Amino acid sequence: MSEYDFVKGHGTENDFVLVPDANGKHELTAAQVARLCDRRAGIGADGVIRVVRTDATDDPAAVAARGEARWFMDYRNSDGSLSEMCGNGIRVFALYLATHSTIDPREPLKVATRAGIRTVTFAVSDEIEGGIAITVDMGTPTFGPESKVGVGERTWPSVNVGMGNPHAVVFVDELEQAGDLLTAPTHDEQVYPHGVNVEFVSRVGERHVAMRVHERGSGETRSCGTGACAAMVATALVDGAERGTPYRVDVPGGTLFIEWTEDDRILMTGPARIVAEGMTTL
Repeated sequence: MSEYDFVKGHGTENDFVLVPDANGKHELTAAQVARLCDRRAGIGADGVIRVVRTDATDDPAAVAARGEARWFMDYRNSDGSLSEMCGNGIRVFALYLATHSTIDPREPLKVATRAGIRTVTFAVSDEIEGGIAITVDMGTPTFGPESKVGVGERTWPSVNVGMGNPHAVVFVDELEQAGDLLTAPTHDEQVYPHGVNVEFVSRVGERHVAMRVHERGSGETRSCGTGACAAMVATALVDGAERGTPYRVDVPGGTLFIEWTEDDRILMTGPARIVAEGMTTL
C-alpha cells in the first residue's frame, strides 16, 4: 500500500487518527481502520476520521450538506464500523482545520456528519486545558423507551437519549459498579437494534457528574463527547433543571462542560490537542 499522511489527536484522551483527504482520493476500508487503531501493531486510536470536502465524496451525508458545509467528518469506530457522530472527534477535526487549512477560527465552522451538520466555535478560556475552548452545537436530543442495561448478574434501568447516535444512560452509586467494561454491557436489542453506547453516571456535586462509557465498536474509552451530552441530559431531566443550566461532566480523560439551551440545543465545550503527524503505509 502506498504511503499517506496521518495526524494523531485527542479530546479529553478520546484519541483519533485523522487522515487528511481533502480531494477524496483515499477511501478507507474497515480492515484499514482496524489496522490504524491497533495499539500494538498500528498507530493506536479509538477511531479514525477522514477529513474530506463535501464535494469530494459520494457519502449521502456529505452530498446532502453541500452548499452549507464545506467539510465532512467521515468517522469510523476502531473496529472499522461507521458511526454517525463523535463529540470529541469533531473538536479534534475542527482543531485540525483551524491549524492546517484556510478556515478562519474567528468564524463559526459548519461540519457535515452522518448525524447532520454541526456548528463549531472557538474561544479563549481559562477553564479549558490548553486555553482554547471548542464548543460544538450538538443538536437537539431525542428520547426513546426506557430499557435495562446489564453487567454480569446486575441490571439497571437506562435512559434512552439520542445525540445523533444512541445512548443508554445508567445511574450508579459508584463508577466501579460498571466492572471492567472489557465486553459490551447487555442491552435490549429491540430498543437498540444497531447497538448502543452505555454511560455509567454517578453524582459528584450540584450540576456535576462523573461517568465511564462503553462505546459500541470501540469498547471502554477515556471519554465520549456525545455520551457526556447524553449523561447531562438524563441528569438534568432527573434534577428538573432549568434550561441554560450548565453541567460539568468528568470523564477519565478530563472534563467537559455541557449546556441544554432554551431553544433545545445541546452545547458541548471542551479541549482538543494534536499530538503527532507523520506518514504511514498501514
